[in-house]
Amino acid sequence: MTHILVTGGAGYIGSHACKTLAAAGYTPVTYDNLCTGWQDAVKFGPFEKGNLTDRARLDEVFATYRPAAVMHFAALSQVGESMRDPGLYWHNNVAGSLSLIQAAVAANCLDFVFSSTCATYGDQDNVLLDEGCAQYPINAYGASKRAIEDMLHDFGAAYGLRHVIFRYFNVAGADPEAEIGEFHQPETHLIPLMLDAIDGKRDALTIFGTDYDTPDGTCIRDYVHVSDLVDAHVLGLKWLEAGKGSRIFNLGTGTGFSVREVIDQSAAVTNRAVPVVEGARRPGDCTRLVSGSTRAAAELGWQPKRSTLIQMIGDAWRWHQTGHYDK
Repeated sequence: MTHILVTGGAGYIGSHACKTLAAAGYTPVTYDNLCTGWQDAVKFGPFEKGNLTDRARLDEVFATYRPAAVMHFAALSQVGESMRDPGLYWHNNVAGSLSLIQAAVAANCLDFVFSSTCATYGDQDNVLLDEGCAQYPINAYGASKRAIEDMLHDFGAAYGLRHVIFRYFNVAGADPEAEIGEFHQPETHLIPLMLDAIDGKRDALTIFGTDYDTPDGTCIRDYVHVSDLVDAHVLGLKWLEAGKGSRIFNLGTGTGFSVREVIDQSAAVTNRAVPVVEGARRPGDCTRLVSGSTRAAAELGWQPKRSTLIQMIGDAWRWHQTGHYDK
């Protein structure tokens, strides 16, 4: 039995990773403090409650399960919040990750898969981002993730910690079997907000800016299906198991979809109109943010097979109609 420690395994992406790991023959051990995750989402392996900054608790979990690797998703991830309260992000994301990495090294668990973000690149509008692009994060969230990447590099040089880092933008969709899905409180992501508006759980979806230099005037963003995303993480784990060196991979479709495209496709999938209100641009929003994934395709064999709008919205809608978690 090969245990994989999955931090943040009770969250949206982490829970999907746990399901995919279990299907691949691993036993995922979820480590989560449930500040944004849900214990109801932990269905595929043991659950251990704890904070990343609690080194004694981490040591206990490493000693109990002796995991072969760490898959690290646990992080605060709201850009606006990170600007209002940067200390929270540096403490939780950076200090917490330092504690986790030190515990992993002490336990001789030297394979580490890290869920990073394209926010480390900062405001590089209308650039197809790849792994070679310079990193200039413009908020505390992106800066905290870049710091963790630097930390992994340093611990690799000092202790032989081998890591795979994944950078990506927007994650969407849900488990195709609707066993788990996206459930945030409060919700901030476009597709679930849109589905809430369709369902009458909110008055309308607000489009922030309709005068951008795009075909329909709305921002373009890169969306990856959560199942495709976690497939990449398992491929990253197998990369390390094969004895290959530390590597960084971007994950994206390379094209992206506009807000209006998402809305139009949602109406087609659900057969319901989306109530929409047009608002002003939000400060800091870029026109087009997309990521390439040619390295992931060439070296990992990764393909975002489910990352079409119809698939992402369809899977999200299936979950949205019945899916929720209780604390």
